[in-house]
Amino acid sequence: MSPSPRQPRPVDNHFWTTYADWRSGTGDGTRAVGGGRPGLVIGAPDGLTAHRDPHTGRTGTYEYAVWTSPLYRTGVPATEIVASWNADTPPGTWLAVELCALYTDGSRSPWYVMGRWAAADTDIRRSSVDGQSDGRSSVSTDTLAVADPASGIRLTGHRLRVTLHRLPGSGHTPTLWRLGAMASDVPDRFTVPASAPRRTGELRVPCLSQEIHVGQYPEYDNGGEAWCSPTSTTMVLEYWGRGPAPQELAWVDPSYADPQVCHAARHTYDHQYKGCGNWPFNAAYAASYPDMNAVVTRLGSLEDLAVLIRAGIPVTTSQSFRKEELSGAGYGTSGHLLTVVGFTDAGDVIANDPAAPTNEAVRRVYRRREFENVWLRTKRYDARGNVASGTGGICYLYWPLDATPAQRKALAAVGVR
Repeated sequence: MSPSPRQPRPVDNHFWTTYADWRSGTGDGTRAVGGGRPGLVIGAPDGLTAHRDPHTGRTGTYEYAVWTSPLYRTGVPATEIVASWNADTPPGTWLAVELCALYTDGSRSPWYVMGRWAAADTDIRRSSVDGQSDGRSSVSTDTLAVADPASGIRLTGHRLRVTLHRLPGSGHTPTLWRLGAMASDVPDRFTVPASAPRRTGELRVPCLSQEIHVGQYPEYDNGGEAWCSPTSTTMVLEYWGRGPAPQELAWVDPSYADPQVCHAARHTYDHQYKGCGNWPFNAAYAASYPDMNAVVTRLGSLEDLAVLIRAGIPVTTSQSFRKEELSGAGYGTSGHLLTVVGFTDAGDVIANDPAAPTNEAVRRVYRRREFENVWLRTKRYDARGNVASGTGGICYLYWPLDATPAQRKALAAVGVR
């Protein structure tokens, strides 16, 4: 059976990462730094600002600096945009990421807050912002979306703005290494075309269960089924040899197994969404470890997955399905993260699925055609027979700075650089 023809990719990724990129934007108090990993830092602060954290009630005064990207015109007139950023935030520092979209008619959206973020949770509570809309588009936690795609309105470009904050006189600064967004216009579909299997093998990604954490840390959404995203993120970080040091885990109850999963849940928790499933927050957490890159994107097929697996890059995917739609899962879900680690010789999907009762039960094999559909579709029927949304191939990609040439080629093949 010959491979199905590649379809035009309805996804456009664009990220600012180089010294020239940081110099190309407009900086008010920021400074570009070069070296092995170019970034953006606070130079001479642009001023002082007061920030009241709605989740603690505390008001702090911070020095700040602002960087605004050039306008990027997407190759895909989009219905959705998801931002990603990779940064270091020492104690006393944090950042806010905003996005302004360009509409088909040339008008622009307001500046939407896509996240207020710090790696730790002592200075601010990381959070998304609810209630942002101009009637034509709105932000739902981590995703900017056109309100009515049938209207023909599309997002044809965007600018990103980041505000770096630090305590006055501290001398510390956040360092921003990567800032960008994934714009997409995935066609509405209940089913997707079948793809032909190719040999890929299987990656040795550690197996971790979210279910052994049921009832742990109610303040971070109570473990169990709520922790699929940080558990998947932890598995991939451990594959790349990254994770918290023992002293960073001292806060975790010593009776809990796999404390690194508890740590990831705490440090991906969105205090507005009240959960650990914020996509950019998981990526930012992964990239807070030394020399890691992380983005949120969409892939178009299982062949895209296979390209990455063959290069040694596991992929964390998001999907939703009824129990009977994914044989062997044993559950249904309105949204769940797992990590694809390979394919069988027959082309079925090998996944580290954290929705397992033990670590030993995490490795699963799912039928290729079933997995392909529940991951890539944008529409589905829920358990009540109502039409609900699908995730349209969204995923996390995490990889190290010292990626091999083959890994860089694979990432470029799926539109990520």
